[in-house]
Amino acid sequence: MPLKILVIEDDADINRILCRYLTKEQYQAVPAFSGTEARLQLQLDSFQLILLDLMLPGANGEELIKEIRVKSQVPIIVISAKTSLEDKVSALKNGADDYITKPFEREEVIARIEALLRRSQIGSKSENAVEDNSIHFKQLLLNRTSREVLIKGNPIALTAYEFDILLLLLQYPDKVFTKEQLYQDIWKNGYYGEDNTINVHISNIRKKAKEYDDASYIKTIWGIGFKMDTA
Repeated sequence: MPLKILVIEDDADINRILCRYLTKEQYQAVPAFSGTEARLQLQLDSFQLILLDLMLPGANGEELIKEIRVKSQVPIIVISAKTSLEDKVSALKNGADDYITKPFEREEVIARIEALLRRSQIGSKSENAVEDNSIHFKQLLLNRTSREVLIKGNPIALTAYEFDILLLLLQYPDKVFTKEQLYQDIWKNGYYGEDNTINVHISNIRKKAKEYDDASYIKTIWGIGFKMDTA
């Protein structure tokens, strides 16, 4: 059964183009042309990924991201004409997983979708196939198979990229990862030196962890990168 993707875009031509891209890749595309229609679709059905414009009638994209994140960790890719760093950071902080600026290329959209869907798959391996399924660090417990993270027994809801960043850091707690290394390992892309995406995802992980534990989990090594705070 094809994976179902909700396309929330008020421009009919762009919506149609995106749906056509998805259909050619054997996804089931469901269009929504306003924030209000998107809310209705989300109430009626479940989706494996959402493509979302920010400037929408009825309810804007940032409002929708916040509403979705209250109930679900479904992957969200923003596709927007807003190109400022402030807009990108705001969307990522609110819970978006990725951000593509318009005009976009078909190859980039499909590649981002495929990468995010791979990372959001839950339980792709059986527990028996994973020798060391859980990682403990301070008051944190991470389960690779279920992709669950608990702090003091409380579940924290991480996006797919946040989970993968945390997992990578936990696997090598004494290693300092540069932004370039994190991009290569998590996004499989090179680092261009001006994207604030890594900082935002790290900030989100820290914020979510701090809700249940004041201890420091990820340490910034200024001028170099990030590592687990083993102190």
